[in-house]
Amino acid sequence: MSDGDTGIKTYVLRQGRITDAQRRALEGEGASLLVEFEGRPFDWTELFGDDRPVVMEIGFGMGLATWQIAAARPELNFLGIEVHRPGVGRLLLDLLGHGIRNVRIVNHDAVEVMEKSVPPASLSGIHLFYPDPWPKKRHHKRRLVRPGLTDLMASRLVPGGYLYFVTDIEDYADAALETLASTPGLRNAYQGFAERQTWRPETKFEAKAGSEGRSRRELFFEKI
Repeated sequence: MSDGDTGIKTYVLRQGRITDAQRRALEGEGASLLVEFEGRPFDWTELFGDDRPVVMEIGFGMGLATWQIAAARPELNFLGIEVHRPGVGRLLLDLLGHGIRNVRIVNHDAVEVMEKSVPPASLSGIHLFYPDPWPKKRHHKRRLVRPGLTDLMASRLVPGGYLYFVTDIEDYADAALETLASTPGLRNAYQGFAERQTWRPETKFEAKAGSEGRSRRELFFEKI
């Protein structure tokens, strides 16, 4: 496979303990917010029960920013994709605890979900907050923001939709800027790196990175 091939895995499954509360959320009331991957295109109206614009977040981790953004922006629907079950369980607990209903979760590989289940030109936004940087050069082909995958992401955005990328890894930020700038159909909404969008909350991870001297770099590209 070439570096641009979308079949290259962008994650490694980590072992993580699912708490009893997370398990109850996964198997109980929270199951209504889970979407099974069936390899066929999603019908957003059927999935969410309304026709609000859909924003997809890839790799939401424990979902802290996800539920906060969804709570603050009820005019949108959010599709969260995460392969790690403890993170899915944690987000379900927060969604249920705060009464948030405009989020659905897919516990599956994001690339395969985009390829087979996200219809072309159907997303109003894509969030990529602190994706795995794969720091070793031989692993750069596994990064989410790379040639091939950014073409796929761009194809799923509606005209005027956006791709919002955040990292604290300088070389990943520089490479992402170059890749997104050369992706057909996307244009940079800023001159280089973007300002922090006011609606995106700062997570504990982000605060820790800042205290350790790793500065945040953001990119905000729009579909033309």
